[in-house]
Parts: sequence; C-alpha cells; structure tokens
Amino acid sequence: MPVSKALIEELEKRAQGLRCDVVKMCHCAGSGHPGGSLSAADIVAALYFHFMRIDPKNPKWEDRDRFIMSKGHACPVQYAALSRKGFFPEEVLWTLRQFESPLQGHPDMKSTTGLDMTSGSLGNGLSIGVGMALGGRISKRGFRVYVMLGDGELQEGLVWEGAMAASHFQLDSLTAIVDYNKLQIDGENVEVMGLEPLVGKWQQFGWQVIEIDGHNMAEIIKAIEQAQSTMGRPTCIIAHTVKGKGVSYMECAVEWHGRAPTQEELGKALAELREKGGKA
Repeated sequence: MPVSKALIEELEKRAQGLRCDVVKMCHCAGSGHPGGSLSAADIVAALYFHFMRIDPKNPKWEDRDRFIMSKGHACPVQYAALSRKGFFPEEVLWTLRQFESPLQGHPDMKSTTGLDMTSGSLGNGLSIGVGMALGGRISKRGFRVYVMLGDGELQEGLVWEGAMAASHFQLDSLTAIVDYNKLQIDGENVEVMGLEPLVGKWQQFGWQVIEIDGHNMAEIIKAIEQAQSTMGRPTCIIAHTVKGKGVSYMECAVEWHGRAPTQEELGKALAELREKGGKA
C-alpha cells in the first residue's frame, strides 16, 4: 500500500524541527553530540509522531511501546521528540547538560519523563530490549520495543549476544534500528573495525533484515510497517544515514560527533534547516 504524501511531508517537517532543537540544545550546553542526533532525526520522527503508542499524560502506561536509545550520546534528538510530543515544556530543552537539569548528556530514566531506559554505556541497549520484549510476552501485553543502535556500537560483543537471544526467543515485537552513518568518534567504521557484511551478519543470527535509506521517509515508514507485521522473528532495519544530516558543514564530518556549534555556526545551521521546513 503506497504511503500517503501528506504523511511523508508531515513527518519530514517534524524531523527538521527536531534537528533545529538539536543544534540549539548543543549550542546552549556548549557540548553534546549533534552529528549522530541529526542522522537519527528522520527515524525518531517517524517513531514518535506516527508509530509509537505513547501517552504524555500517562508516561508510565504499561501498554505503551518502548524506545531505547542505545547509542545514548544521541539523546538530544530523543529529548526534542519528547518535548514536542508534550512530555515536558520546550524551555527544558535549553538546560541540556546543566547541573540538576532533567536532561543529562546521556539518557537517565530516573530524571527525564518519557524515557524507558538509561543508556550511554554502548552495547547494552539491545539486550535490555530483549528483556522488555520477553516481559511483554510473559505479561501478555501487546507493546512493541524499538532499539536504536549506533554503527560503531555494533563493535561491542554484547550486541551480538542480544541478537542471538532475540532470535532464539522469536521476539517479533522487537525491532532493532541501526543508524548506519559510517562514522564513529575515532573516524570511519571501516578503519576502526569494519562491520561488513552487515546484512549477512544479522541474517545469520536469524533476524529479518530490511535495508533502507534512513533519510527517505517513505522507506522508513514501509520498513517499520513490515517489522510490525512480521511474525516469529525479530527485525533489524539497517538505515543508511549521513552523520550531521541537514546541516551542510556538519555532514560526513567526524569532528561533529561531539562538538557544539558556536553562535555563528548555530545561525547558519538554523537558516539551512528552516529552508527545509524546520521550525525552531
């Protein structure tokens, strides 16, 4: 079934709005991780504003869908989505990384309303998602679990233990999404520790694998719909993305993994994003 053009356009604007928030948050904090937050924005927009069953008025709703930002340094884009979804006021975003702020540099579920899991120590998220999906099955609840992984994070052995367990238990309520932007803090994945053949790895672990352009909203929607309709095994969506997507001087530049924009750089970034439909 074709994806509605109106839905695609709405979610694309949502993603650009998230990107505006990300660069502003990192600027206000004077630190943070804009590159990997920007690359994940389209997928986060699709999940939070179309697919996930969540309720800002009841953030602990037991039947809510769960989302784990396993690459926890990309939390600014998740914080932006939570705020725009109504979990907390916009002004809280500008306190990112400040002392006693509810928005820490990595997700803290005890501090931030709407978070399902604390993360930041890379490699843990998928195994935690396995536990959540198993818990949902045991308690006979119909929620889905989404885990976003960084590509550099896939170099952690615990990821593959989680992948093996998810396949063994046939956790079809679990979807892993790899933000495959090809860069990590020390440089290109291929130079640090190559990941290919990545599709084959997940397939050999017993997962359904869907490979997409992680900035093509129609492909994102179709992939998540396919994951939701698949029975008997978990799904891994390998999303090919661009680190720093949406801000020309940040794109494909490893130095923007963990650097905040200056006032001048912020102005340039917001101008570009507003041209593409972003609302700051």
